[in-house]
Amino acid sequence: MPLTHGTPRYIQLLLRGLLAGLIAGLLAGAFAYIAGEPHVNAAIAIEQAAAPAGEPGEEPLVERDIQSTVGLLLATGLYGAALGGILATAYTVLRRRLRTGSDTTAALGLAAAALTGIVVVPYLKYPPNPPAVGNPDTIDQRTAAYLAVLVLGLVAVWAGVLAARTQTHQWRRAAAGTAGFLTVVAIAYTLLPTFDEVPDDFPATLLWNFRISSLGTQVVLWTTLGLTYAGLLNQLADTLTRTGRPEPATTP
Repeated sequence: MPLTHGTPRYIQLLLRGLLAGLIAGLLAGAFAYIAGEPHVNAAIAIEQAAAPAGEPGEEPLVERDIQSTVGLLLATGLYGAALGGILATAYTVLRRRLRTGSDTTAALGLAAAALTGIVVVPYLKYPPNPPAVGNPDTIDQRTAAYLAVLVLGLVAVWAGVLAARTQTHQWRRAAAGTAGFLTVVAIAYTLLPTFDEVPDDFPATLLWNFRISSLGTQVVLWTTLGLTYAGLLNQLADTLTRTGRPEPATTP
């Protein structure tokens, strides 16, 4: 990635984050197409079969074939790039607070923290549902609850980190961090409402496969993002060392 001499470091980090996110998003989109789209199509077929006879269906703005191919890759690519920008920003702001001298460890640690707080914690409370599952009348409540658990998931990760730093021995740090994290998660799960809107006749296997493929897409996205961003950070460090340039400034 060519950069001019004296380009501020935060710009270099941001550009690499966007690139890593785009790569991760496209790879996650490919995974979603292979592992997830068959389950989406099956759920759509169930939804259409359950529609009242003679009722005109709503015409989609974009054909389903385009939605599941070009549209899917475009959406996941843009989504990944946005997450890459957020990861790069978090890295720029928090790098000096991370207790490691390795850029790779720092990048992977931030990606793992995001995967845990943004994906895993909300997923276990409110797993994703395919078409034909969910009550339209509760969409506002479900959206608000999901956003709340997402924020609390990040708070739980932060609480775990703070709790771990109160200890000196490694096993005590692990125990304190786990306890701090699980305490916040338990409180969040207890206070937030539960939604059980899966129809009794909906195939359990299809629901399970859809949810697993959705989680797999997120794991592919964040794992690829963390690894790619770490590699680009190392490439940046090698370039600066090889050219003998002073490290660019972190702030404007």
